Amino acid sequence: MNKVQVEILGLSSSPSAGGAYALLLKESFGLRRLPIIIGAFEAQAIALEIEGIKPPRPLTHDLLKNVIYNLGGTVVEVLIDSLRENTFYAKIVLEISSLTNEIDARPSDAIAVAVRTGAPIFVSEEVMKTASFIPSGESDTDKESESLFDDSFSEDEEEKEEYEEPQKPTSGKSSLESKIAVLQEKLREAIEKEDYERAAILRDEISKLQGTNN
Repeated sequence: MNKVQVEILGLSSSPSAGGAYALLLKESFGLRRLPIIIGAFEAQAIALEIEGIKPPRPLTHDLLKNVIYNLGGTVVEVLIDSLRENTFYAKIVLEISSLTNEIDARPSDAIAVAVRTGAPIFVSEEVMKTASFIPSGESDTDKESESLFDDSFSEDEEEKEEYEEPQKPTSGKSSLESKIAVLQEKLREAIEKEDYERAAILRDEISKLQGTNN
């Protein structure tokens, strides 16, 4: 099977999409991009690992990684190998005791495992030809992802949860620093309560404000 390596370009939510997230993958050695609509839980699992937020207890994908490692296995790669009836399908390729095993998985679950194990992510050339696009010009990743919701394929039919974003801070350096401190405290509380979706949102907001403060 011809396949191409991809990397995560971004995650974006859209109020008009009922809480769904667009996971945008980029061809590692090319221009094509592949959008996949995923659920909130899977999106937060990917975002938490990318952002370096460590929950007090292991999440499902952390548990899966630990099970694989404790059995002496390694994750060779994950592969999004087919698109049927507007739904993506993927495999997690494992090597245990010198034997290769392919485990059927949703793309979001496979990618959540990949970011935790450092495994490469691949997409079959057939899927790329069918569902990818080449951007017409440089654009903001979040805006680009939001514009893809109506045309993207999904990986499952599942209920989505909406969230409430933190409000933007008022102007002024002291006010900005105070807002960051408040958000950091809310982030700590969210992690303690295992509200990881809100923690990811707060972490993203803090990063934006810290960039403004520099």
